[in-house]
Amino acid sequence: MLIKNLTLTNFRNYESCSFSPEPGINLIVGENAQGKTNLLEALFFCCFGRSHRTSREKELIAYEAPFSLIRLESERTGTDHELIVRLSREEGRKIKSDGLPLARIGELMGLLNCVLFAPEHLSIVKDGPAERRRFLDMELSQTYPAYFFLLQQYQRALRQRNMLLKSLREQPELRATLPVWNQQLASLGWKLMRYREVFCARLSSLSSQNHADISGGREQLTVQYHPDCPAQDESSLLHLIEEGQQEDLRRLTSTHGPHRDEMALNLDGREIRAFGSQGQQRTAALAIKLSELDLIRSETGEWPILMLDDVMSELDERRQKYLLERILPVQTLVTTTTTGTDWPRARRFEVFSGQIQSMD
Repeated sequence: MLIKNLTLTNFRNYESCSFSPEPGINLIVGENAQGKTNLLEALFFCCFGRSHRTSREKELIAYEAPFSLIRLESERTGTDHELIVRLSREEGRKIKSDGLPLARIGELMGLLNCVLFAPEHLSIVKDGPAERRRFLDMELSQTYPAYFFLLQQYQRALRQRNMLLKSLREQPELRATLPVWNQQLASLGWKLMRYREVFCARLSSLSSQNHADISGGREQLTVQYHPDCPAQDESSLLHLIEEGQQEDLRRLTSTHGPHRDEMALNLDGREIRAFGSQGQQRTAALAIKLSELDLIRSETGEWPILMLDDVMSELDERRQKYLLERILPVQTLVTTTTTGTDWPRARRFEVFSGQIQSMD
C-alpha cells in the first residue's frame, strides 16, 4: 500500500495543502503546534473513519470554515484509488471511495491499512484493560472488516440489554424478554472471542520475536487473551451470562461478557503494567506496534502505512537503530522537531504554520 498524494482543505490548521510522500521514509520536521500531527490525523481518519485524538468531528474543521475536505490518492495491489472525506458543520460526514459514496463506516475498513505509533500508545502497556480492548478492536477491524460489523452488532445488543435492565424496576413484565438479549450476547460474543483468541496468539508469537531482537533475548514478552467469560463454546458462554444475571439485575448493567475481556502483556511471566520499568514498557509497546506491521502484511499481502508521531525521542539509541532497520521496506511518515537522528534515504519535508514543503 502506498500513499501517493494527500490534499487537505480547511482541515485543522491547514487552509490548503498538498503532500506527496515518497515510497520509503518521509521525515516531517517542524516545531510543536505547526501541524505535523494533523497530517497523520487526516490519514488515520481515512483508514478508520475517526480521529485518534478526538471524538468530535467538528474539531477537525478549520476555525470558522463551513467544511473540511480530505482527498487521498493511494495505490493498493497495483491499482490506484481515490478516497474523499467531506466533514461539514451542517451535513456531517460524507465519504466516497473511487467516486462511490460509502453508506456505512464499516465499508471503509481495509481500504487502506495503517499503523500509528505515538507516545500516548504506551497506554496499551501502562493503562487498564479498556485500552487494550480498544487496541484489539481497532486492529482486528482494519485487518478483518467482518469483525467491525460483528463488533457493531454486539455493542448494539449490549446497549439494548443494558437499557432493558434499567427499565425492569418500573416495568418488571419486560423481564420475559431478557433471554432474547442473553442469546444475542452469547451468539455474537462467541464469534468476537474466536477472532480475539486467534489474533492474540499470532500477535504474541510476532511480538515475542520482535521483543527478543530489541532486548537481545534477555526477556520474553507474551501476549495472552484473557476472556472475561472463559467459555468453551456458545452454549457455555450463554450459561455464564445467565449465571451472572442476578448480579446484572442488581447493578442494572451487563457485568460479564466480551466487553470485559483483557489482553494481558507479560514479561518473563510478570505483568508489565505493574512490574515493568519505563524502558521495558517502551520496548514492549514498540515490539507490539512492529508486530502489527507483520500481521497486517501476512493477511493482506502488502505492508501497511507506518506513522511515527514524535516517538524517536522516547527511544534510546539501540531501540532507534532496530526501528530504522525494521521499517525500511515500509512507507513511513515520521514527525519530529529535529533531524538529529540519522535517517537513511529519507525524504524531508518542513511544516510551518499549516504549510508543508519539501526540504530536498
